[in-house]
Amino acid sequence: MAGLSTVFGSGAMSNSIEEIEDAQTLFVIGSNTTEAHPDIAIRMKKAAKNGAKLIVADPRKIPLVQYADLWLRLRPGTDIALLNSMMHVILEENLHDPSFIEERTNGFDDFSRGLKEFTPELGEKISGVPKDDIIRAARMFASSERAGIYYTLGITQHTHGTNNVFSIANLALLTGNLGKESAGVNPLRGQNNVQGACDMGCTPDVLPGYQKVTDQKVREKFEEMWGRPIPDKVGLTSTDMIGAMIDGRLKGLYVMGENSVLSHAHMSHTIQALENLDFLVVQDIFLTETAKLADVVLPAASFAEKNGTFTNTERRVQRVRKAIQSPGEALDDLTIIGMLSSRMGYDHVRKIVQATGFQALSSGGRYAYPEQAFREVCFLSPAMAGMTYLRLAEKGLQWPCPDQDHPGTPFLFKDGFPKGRADFTRVSYEPSRELPDSEYPLVLTTGRNLYQYHTGTMTRKSKAIEAVAGQAYVEISSTDAEHVGIGNSEMVTVSSRRGAVSLQARVGNIVPPGVLYMPFHYAEAPANALTNSVLDPICRIPELKVCAVKIEKSG
Repeated sequence: MAGLSTVFGSGAMSNSIEEIEDAQTLFVIGSNTTEAHPDIAIRMKKAAKNGAKLIVADPRKIPLVQYADLWLRLRPGTDIALLNSMMHVILEENLHDPSFIEERTNGFDDFSRGLKEFTPELGEKISGVPKDDIIRAARMFASSERAGIYYTLGITQHTHGTNNVFSIANLALLTGNLGKESAGVNPLRGQNNVQGACDMGCTPDVLPGYQKVTDQKVREKFEEMWGRPIPDKVGLTSTDMIGAMIDGRLKGLYVMGENSVLSHAHMSHTIQALENLDFLVVQDIFLTETAKLADVVLPAASFAEKNGTFTNTERRVQRVRKAIQSPGEALDDLTIIGMLSSRMGYDHVRKIVQATGFQALSSGGRYAYPEQAFREVCFLSPAMAGMTYLRLAEKGLQWPCPDQDHPGTPFLFKDGFPKGRADFTRVSYEPSRELPDSEYPLVLTTGRNLYQYHTGTMTRKSKAIEAVAGQAYVEISSTDAEHVGIGNSEMVTVSSRRGAVSLQARVGNIVPPGVLYMPFHYAEAPANALTNSVLDPICRIPELKVCAVKIEKSG
């Protein structure tokens, strides 16, 4: 999508967190915001109390539903059918923004033709959301002057996740809700500094600043800075690396701060891949399930033990200051990388000084390596060219910040899109790859809970958190539990075509009939032992949110 792919491909919010409170309508889809992003959810609750309309689209009765004006309880994996039918209503009732479309977009005619079949009746048939609610949601969103869309992995972790994001962008373009305050398309980042990692080029097709590795001029700029040739081919995604490990194309792997065994789909497949490597290095603060498979473990420092910068979900680059000393032989990531680089014959600090002329010293007389590395980033990345440690001292700055007189950018696209016009994308509905059948009659979807974090590497070492949320569980509807003969708190076994886990059942009305839900934090009952590793053909994300399972009493 011209002009939008860099931002939404990076997962960055188009708008700011504080703008949420002034929105007229909030559309939250595929995001259990209260539990996954509680600080942002507080803003949403304030907005609702201030009179904003809140639409929540989620199969589960998540806590945010109690604040919603409208809850769209769609079937897992049917987001496109819901969004397309909403946009059908918006066009039929002339609720779109024709001036915005004419002045700032391309491809509207073809896109609108593709919506003709997506009537509210078809939307109801596919998604399970009543047609009257689809119509009401469309009117509520399109009639607002400032309407923002907020989503997370419930949208992206599908074989059609990229098309889900295209549909969301289509809705924002159709209603003119880009380029202004308290609106926009706002993916909420799920891990600490994952935005910063992407900004630094930790995806296989770009160098820092989302500059394409296939662009010769970009490569030449980095080659001049680094004094080394840059490959001109796009690399493998982490999910594609699994297959490359298994078939022997990938012989060695260096993992930093990721517990791949628990976080990747089809857990046994991931373990097989890691065990097939000739050499595995894991750099982490704890001995994770992945680190236990490593040939070498490098003890790393936590966030409180390092200096540098993090970038949050709203594109805000913030200073991080060392608060405590690291235990034992642990070192911060940048120091470890620098030591390895030096031992391989490459003096990175000298290269930075040569290119930027920046030789800041710490009080101990040594180079202030994190600040030098940041100066290199700003030297090479136009969106951060105006940032310095001094300017980041208080609240930080939001990129783009192209020069030192620039205040940063709270919301994007105010003066237009980077490539002129944004393209509408015609998107058709496709069902999830693995749907229920007679052998596996239920759908499993996965996610987080409020207390634990990701694979539990840190939170599961807290006695207080474990006392509250230390047991793995699966949510099941009262209807399904009665049908199978399962009582609340009973131990059950959930099985898919890839594996089986035993855990406690929670019977209630949080999930609808036909759907089970498991958080993926628990190593003793890993949800990703069950999930499907089939990938989105474009972004290569696995379909973690939909797979076919069965449930029965344990024993």
